[in-house]
Amino acid sequence: MTPRLSLAVATATLLVLGTAPASLADDATPSVPPGTEATATAPVEVDPNDPDLKLPEGGTLAEPKVLDIKQVVEDESGDERREDTNADVTFALQAEVLFGKDSAKLGTEAKARIAVIADEIKKQNTTLVRVFGFTDNLGSSAHGDVLSKQRADAVQAELAGDLNDPAITFEVRGYGEQYPISDNSTEEGRKKNRRVEITFPRTAG
Repeated sequence: MTPRLSLAVATATLLVLGTAPASLADDATPSVPPGTEATATAPVEVDPNDPDLKLPEGGTLAEPKVLDIKQVVEDESGDERREDTNADVTFALQAEVLFGKDSAKLGTEAKARIAVIADEIKKQNTTLVRVFGFTDNLGSSAHGDVLSKQRADAVQAELAGDLNDPAITFEVRGYGEQYPISDNSTEEGRKKNRRVEITFPRTAG
């Protein structure tokens, strides 16, 4: 069965100079439970003649520009996460979903998940795919480096078979315990750190 992603969290970072559109301003205030609203206060007076508020002579405002938008979608179990930015798409799959303990052999469910990612790569019509493996900090660092690379290689081989496109270049690395995304002092955190990430450029809407 194709996994379904159901819990979505979206974040956006905007740099806007000048006046924000009314719709953006209206959406800026998050909803809160009744009875917990902040107490209204009088607006701060601004002196329009304050020299610190004026542009230097000949100066102009930059055009409004969106610096980055990131959307994160994670399934309810936390086994799979998708991150979308302006430039890239990243899928992160927890190792337990893909492999047995201390193994780099893909299971049936893992292959089904990878096939879904291959379909998304085809939609984006990209020619570069990065596959990076990561482990937690248990065991030796050298063992983690080897295992994470073996797992990244296994995912890359499955993707290559699904895509069957010689025009696609793969970059494959095993980072071991480097670049943790959670606290390695707990099993919950270590589970998140044991993962394989698949990243490719966004070329379609």
